[in-house]
Amino acid sequence: MAYDYDLFVIGAGSGGVRASRIAAGYGARVGICEDFRVGGTCVIRGCVPKKLLVYGSKFAHEFEDAAAFGWSVPTPTHTWATLRDNVAKEVDRLNGVYLRLLDGAGVKLHMGRGRLADRHTVMVGEQSFTADKILIATGGHPVIPNIPGREHAITSNEAFHLPAMPKRITIVGAGYIAVEFAGIFNGLGAKVDLVLRRDRVLRGFDEECRTFVHEALAESGIRLRTEMEIGRIVAKGADGKSGPYEVHTPGGSMFETDCVMYATGRAPNTAGIGLEKVGVQLDKKGAIAVDEWSKTTADNIWAVGDVTDRINLTPVAIMEGHCFADTEFGKKPRKADHRDVPSAVFCQPELANVGLTEEQARLQLGELRVYTAAFRPMKYTISGRHQRTFMKLIVEAATDKVVGVHMVGDDAAELIQGLAVAVKAGATKAQFDATVGIHPTAGEEFVTMRTARADVAPAKAAAE
Repeated sequence: MAYDYDLFVIGAGSGGVRASRIAAGYGARVGICEDFRVGGTCVIRGCVPKKLLVYGSKFAHEFEDAAAFGWSVPTPTHTWATLRDNVAKEVDRLNGVYLRLLDGAGVKLHMGRGRLADRHTVMVGEQSFTADKILIATGGHPVIPNIPGREHAITSNEAFHLPAMPKRITIVGAGYIAVEFAGIFNGLGAKVDLVLRRDRVLRGFDEECRTFVHEALAESGIRLRTEMEIGRIVAKGADGKSGPYEVHTPGGSMFETDCVMYATGRAPNTAGIGLEKVGVQLDKKGAIAVDEWSKTTADNIWAVGDVTDRINLTPVAIMEGHCFADTEFGKKPRKADHRDVPSAVFCQPELANVGLTEEQARLQLGELRVYTAAFRPMKYTISGRHQRTFMKLIVEAATDKVVGVHMVGDDAAELIQGLAVAVKAGATKAQFDATVGIHPTAGEEFVTMRTARADVAPAKAAAE
């Protein structure tokens, strides 16, 4: 049968765009559809605009620290609309870049929501397109639980477009999106309440790092409402729809806020795209089930990125999409390698890591040597800011191999990116020790840790 395309991609985010471009580069006829804007969550309403907001919020700390270095800075004021609109302009620019990338690669873009009519047919609006192979890269979306008053809450999607900066904001959640936005709004001058069901933020990260971040957030002035859930949200505006809002808990307590933002989780975009018609199965979490080649349970359909809920990071989606295209169109079979993927949380202070947490390493490897360092960065010895840096190396005792590197502090992501190469290459602690540090830097601590932690009780206690 003659198809319209060799490959049709549903979803023009990071993974879909990379797969389509690489496949087209191998000579494939490629079509792609998108129902919003090309670029996906990361570029349009995720990591890129969020990181720009992080930069904007950090200036408050820089102004505070400047006086100790001899700068006379008038009391600064911030205009939310300026930051918001400039971030939006950059998103527009990047959207244009992605459009040009697709066009330059010869990929045909069809704007509209894609849905599967059968295993080889994709409907985009009222148009139908046939393809030999189909890739689903529809990403995910934020979820607000079904509580009374949920319509009054926003998610990270809306946070980038607020008409005005709220004086008080309540953020519900303890994951990376919640703590990142808590830092952003705190830096921009809002009073921030962070509501979390458990005792600490960032479940799943190294326990010592979690504690370090949690305490730093409290020190920064963010109010941490731990072991709390939200029962309902009540609008107190004259119209009964707008703020301020009362936030009520099941236990009977209540507090007021001007904005409620939910960051309690994301769900894969699998509804309404015809998966059930073509035999594409979902896993228990509602994500598309795939094998190690990103193939679904339908022979000619693959899926990459957040819709598969493997590791929900933009570079991982890009890797998965590239591997798919190399395998299916480039005659260069390769599987996406999900081991030792570095990641970062752009909270304040920043957290980044690569490899195993201490808790994971103890379960998987047995005897370890753990090295830690905690100190006040040189910059803050002058300014007097009460912010510390924490670093951690986890070493497998039997092999001397460094299996985990963790950091909380300024520029953690930039430092860990370089160290991720060493971990991926299987570097040993001896090789770390043999590396000459750059002085004076925070990074030199990673190659000058000489004494392993004697007491393993902190990790054991955290795991219990």
